Amino acid sequence: MDLPLAPQPPPDPDAVNIQLDPGLAFGTGTHPTTALCLEWLDRHPPADLEVIDYGCGSGVLAIAALKLGARHVWGVDNDPQALIATRDNAGRNGVGEGIETCLPGGLPALQADLMLANILANPLVELAPSLAGHVRPGGMIVLSGILAEQAAMVRAAYAGAFENLVVDQQDGWVRISGRRRG
Repeated sequence: MDLPLAPQPPPDPDAVNIQLDPGLAFGTGTHPTTALCLEWLDRHPPADLEVIDYGCGSGVLAIAALKLGARHVWGVDNDPQALIATRDNAGRNGVGEGIETCLPGGLPALQADLMLANILANPLVELAPSLAGHVRPGGMIVLSGILAEQAAMVRAAYAGAFENLVVDQQDGWVRISGRRRG
């Protein structure tokens, strides 16, 4: 019988810390793509913003956004287990009231201030029109799950709707961020 793991003490008690149990969902927060997104959130706290975490997995990015001041987060994933893990983890971290989860078809026609999408390059390219449509003019997008050699392809898919697209790299993976044209 597997026993639940006891919570580990935070490495830095003064930092924003997240208790996470991925359950059957993807994402523990340690992969370079997630680290790149968390780093972006830390440098650009989403205070009082409406956020979409597209491909929410375990909810780590949604929870981080809420802990950094986001007003509300939509966690979207095509895996129902990810939606369960996101809600459970949000509750575990005391931010459950700030998040709603849904399958992609259940996302209302809204425009968020910030879109986080840490998925894979090909789905990011295919979803570019839809994801861009969910970001208000002047809003930000943060994309990851992209190998360095795929960065140009993904960047090109978003260049028409977003300006100042910045590519940052870590361990062969990249994050692309930019501002929605007005």
